[in-house]
Amino acid sequence: MPTENSIVLRPRFTIELNRNNETLLQAFEHAKKVQSNFIVNRSDDHVFIKFPKHKQHFWSPQLHLEINEVDEDSSKLYGLFGPNPTVWTLFMFFHFMVAGLFIAFGIWAYTNWTLKTDYAIQASLMLFMVIIWFVLYFAARIGKASSKNEMLELHDFMNETLFKKNNSESDY
Repeated sequence: MPTENSIVLRPRFTIELNRNNETLLQAFEHAKKVQSNFIVNRSDDHVFIKFPKHKQHFWSPQLHLEINEVDEDSSKLYGLFGPNPTVWTLFMFFHFMVAGLFIAFGIWAYTNWTLKTDYAIQASLMLFMVIIWFVLYFAARIGKASSKNEMLELHDFMNETLFKKNNSESDY
């Protein structure tokens, strides 16, 4: 699982599998019933794996899998690690708010510049918005780093579920 990319905040991966997608989706349905370490939810070809509420913290990741059928005997799995959707939405809201304020302060500074009045406050506020953006970015990076072990737990659970030997199937 390559998660070492220094820019990506939501790591993605793809796996080609030599099994029918419905068989793989049923494996997650079965895992949902026989274990209690993870919450597994399925919707069509999508599987969401996350930690139970008592194990979750603000930065807890979840794993979103999409298992698409390629043909009758193979499928392609697309995985995406990410924070809780509420946390992700909050961070996106903050990013858009900072960007909007940066643009507003830029317009205000340009207006003052064209009117030949002082625009130091507006330029300072623009710089402050850039600093806030970097703080948000590094906070997300710290959150991702703090939850790396949990990401590995989710990935290991996915692998155990996908590659568990069934008596009736031998090609993985």
